[in-house]
Amino acid sequence: MQEKITIIEGPSPTFEIVDEGWSTGVMEGPALYGVALTHLRTFNGGELVERCHRAWKKQEAIYLEYRDEEGSAKEAPIVAARNAEADEGEMLMLWVRLPDEEIELAIGYEDDEAEDGDSDEATPFA
Repeated sequence: MQEKITIIEGPSPTFEIVDEGWSTGVMEGPALYGVALTHLRTFNGGELVERCHRAWKKQEAIYLEYRDEEGSAKEAPIVAARNAEADEGEMLMLWVRLPDEEIELAIGYEDDEAEDGDSDEATPFA
């Protein structure tokens, strides 16, 4: 049986391309792939990370199952996972392998305050 982490509610995940040295090893293959990062809110992030570790320890793949913006079911192999606490609650960070054409860049734009010189923070936009 294929191991999966399934997004059961909420919007489609957004993915940020990962351009770091470690990610080049998982991009190799017969097709062009990239590594992308997505942040997901969860109630059981620690258990989900443990599920990934158990699958990898058995040398099995584990997939992120989600729906794209058109509602089509998609799967992406998870290559790394991390759980962290944030102001919004528990966050699960998943690095997945996606075909290049499916990766959407998350672009940061300065908000109005930053343009006025009152703030140095950027607002993430996807």
